[in-house]
Amino acid sequence: ISLQRQGAVISAFFKLPHSPQNCYRKKSNAAITGILFVTAWQCFRLNHPSTGVSLVGSPPFVRSQTESNHRRVQIAATGSSLDTNSSDVPQPYGQSDYFPVFSPAKDQSFHKQYNSLTTPSFLATRKNHYSTMSTTPISLDVLTKQNAETSNAIIDHLNDNQDFLKLAKYEGDLTVKRDKEDDDKLQVGIDYAKEKGVIDPNFVPAPYVDIDVLGKTPDEVAQVIIEKAKGTESGVIVLVGLSGTGKGTTVAKLRQRLETEQAKKVVTWSNGNVFRSVTLLAATWCEQQEPPVEIEKALTKENLASFISMLSFDKFDGTNYDTRIHGLGLDLYVSQVQNTVLKGPKVSKNIPTVAQVTQGEVILFAAKAIEIMTSAEPNLFVLLEGRAQTVNYVPTPHRFCLILSDDSLIGKRRAAQRLMAQALKDAAGDESKVESAMTSALASMVQEVP
Repeated sequence: ISLQRQGAVISAFFKLPHSPQNCYRKKSNAAITGILFVTAWQCFRLNHPSTGVSLVGSPPFVRSQTESNHRRVQIAATGSSLDTNSSDVPQPYGQSDYFPVFSPAKDQSFHKQYNSLTTPSFLATRKNHYSTMSTTPISLDVLTKQNAETSNAIIDHLNDNQDFLKLAKYEGDLTVKRDKEDDDKLQVGIDYAKEKGVIDPNFVPAPYVDIDVLGKTPDEVAQVIIEKAKGTESGVIVLVGLSGTGKGTTVAKLRQRLETEQAKKVVTWSNGNVFRSVTLLAATWCEQQEPPVEIEKALTKENLASFISMLSFDKFDGTNYDTRIHGLGLDLYVSQVQNTVLKGPKVSKNIPTVAQVTQGEVILFAAKAIEIMTSAEPNLFVLLEGRAQTVNYVPTPHRFCLILSDDSLIGKRRAAQRLMAQALKDAAGDESKVESAMTSALASMVQEVP
């Protein structure tokens, strides 16, 4: 039996280097190719003992010995061919246990069949299809975690899948583009704040320590930061970086370790709720005008100063720090309305406009709030995550920038996050549906890619 065509199939199915000329001429290459084919078949049968597989090929057929404890495939190799006359070669039975063994090269149909198996379209189809197979499928337990472990497992699982790579590139490009647009808008706001004299135009921020997160777990990244801040009783840790580098996950891990291992009190701070609070006040002011006016009318220098004065930061209940919104008929605490009023349509639709002209005011409010906390609490750490343009003005020696030396992982992480959320929903708690849910979600999402 000819092994040249076996080599073509192996190359397509298992992505091995294949040279038809060498395989045709050299008996040693042909023998190796045959061994690889049988080995691959044995591996498949061992890992999928209950799966029936029907493959089409020319007679004669070789039967896998499923009744054997070792699931052996019995063959007799003689140079560049298998000896079909050998008594060791079993005869075919049950079609689901066949795998193809091709007829000799002298068979007139050989070249036609060989060419059909080595066309670019056939090879591309097989490569893309079999690259979706993984030796480490995603379990329901891992999928349910919905964290960095889940996203890393999905990336490993689909890292050779062309649809996943296409989606990841699309997500990565969108993320980088969005970050660039956000940075440009923030810089406009910073420049405006400098022109107004709200922040010092000659201020030079302290340098950041770069941490390459490639190949590191969130726990390992947190360990690097803890080592750098070693010996500090309290203070501020600032974390910046592109979207997808794991800032949020790292902050959560840092908080956990500082609280459990060092008995520190930890507060996480985000400027987002301050921007939302100012936006709520500006939108309320617009509604109270006769007649009501557009949001741009509220954003004068005098009004912004007034809105900021309506915000205060302290331990209002004697225990926990909070931001109070008190003015224009409002008396609210951010901790109580951050997921309701501050995320309502009145705020959401206006926050981009307001944020662009309030960078300086919010920066100074945040710096003052952080100073209040760190000066009053000797055993407290404030974890501050955000864009460099805004957190630059918070004084601290502990500044870290998360980077990825392989920037393709930004898109892969984002694609994995989308997939794991949709797959968890579609699997509905059924372990047997996890893989099909992943496949369906990926197929649907990749259709969004231009």
